[in-house]
Amino acid sequence: MFFMDRAGVRRIEVFFARIGEVLGNAKRRASFAVYAMGLLGNAERKSVEPMAALVCHDPKKMDAAHQRLLHFVSNTEWSDRDVRRASAQYGLHALAEREPVDAWILDDTGLLKQGTHSVGVQRQYTGSAGKVTNCQIGVSLSIATRTEHLPIDFELYLPESWTEDPDRRREARIPDSVVFQTKPQLGITMVRRAIEDGVPRAPVLADAGYGTSSEFRQTLTGLGLTYAVGVDPKTTVSLLDAQERCRGDPVSVRDLAIRIDARNGFRRCTWRKATKRDLSARFALRRVIPAGRNAENDAQWLLIEWRDGESEPANYFLSTLPKTIPRLELIRLAMQRWRTERVYEDLKGELGLDHFEGRRFRGWHHHVSVALCCYAFIVSERARRFPPSARRSLRRRSKSVTP
Repeated sequence: MFFMDRAGVRRIEVFFARIGEVLGNAKRRASFAVYAMGLLGNAERKSVEPMAALVCHDPKKMDAAHQRLLHFVSNTEWSDRDVRRASAQYGLHALAEREPVDAWILDDTGLLKQGTHSVGVQRQYTGSAGKVTNCQIGVSLSIATRTEHLPIDFELYLPESWTEDPDRRREARIPDSVVFQTKPQLGITMVRRAIEDGVPRAPVLADAGYGTSSEFRQTLTGLGLTYAVGVDPKTTVSLLDAQERCRGDPVSVRDLAIRIDARNGFRRCTWRKATKRDLSARFALRRVIPAGRNAENDAQWLLIEWRDGESEPANYFLSTLPKTIPRLELIRLAMQRWRTERVYEDLKGELGLDHFEGRRFRGWHHHVSVALCCYAFIVSERARRFPPSARRSLRRRSKSVTP
């Protein structure tokens, strides 16, 4: 468990009290505190039984303590939306004292599972494992500043093998209101909630699993949000000239990239300075209009990333960020999404995000809600201790570009 001085202990008490106001009765508040401290603790396994053992040293009372926690996370009716909103507000307040919100990031992660009974589990591809495996998929929305990253919402992806199976729905107690949604649709659901909750707006970042969907991109625009999202190499665009008029026939972004002179059409950019190895690649920028769009205000940036030693580009991004945005700023922002992987590592390795052993829909979301609360507190503590002078130095080091 991370170290807290007396002031830190007082802050976590205030934080728990704030969440307690949302939870309502004293039993739920007490169980939340025990569950949260279990996730923050140093036990190797962050499941209900080890948590109960942390607070109950009488073997005769162990089973009762275990059952109380199990009931709290699996059966008790409390609002995940309200709890997550309260923890997000707490975390964002601490971050706002240091620097503004830079981006909203949508991504997903796999939670490896055994068997077939945990809600949402099936054999499916997850980037976490880099292969098809037996897992659940959680879709997340995170808020990023230049130096911090705060996950504020999660949704469980339910394949049609679950949403269309009455027996599975009944066993996992999936609410009748829950229907099949693609990952981009789940992402939009969380974006809408963030807007309703007054989260400071910022460009939305996502990989090609989301950005390839024209419906996803158009919905973001309709909500008044800009974006920089990955797209599939087959995505078709029309290239624009200096006056932003269509030039030539529509072409896939891959074919367009291949036509660009590899030596002179791409410029090297170091988009992240790191202790072991700076992260850099060659990038090209073009103004385009995606297929199916032809209005003048549909002009977007196409950003192409070509890594050293590769025979073709690694990533393609479409962005509605302003035409006047500096090249380096667009690249830095688009490449921010990688930070989500580190957040997933912390949530799993330190806070037991993937340790939940229950099988039901409500239990999964309750467990994730407590984990998000714990992460919000940790990020808040870290933000308070991050020296502004060091942050300014980090910002300067991140701005490195060579022709």
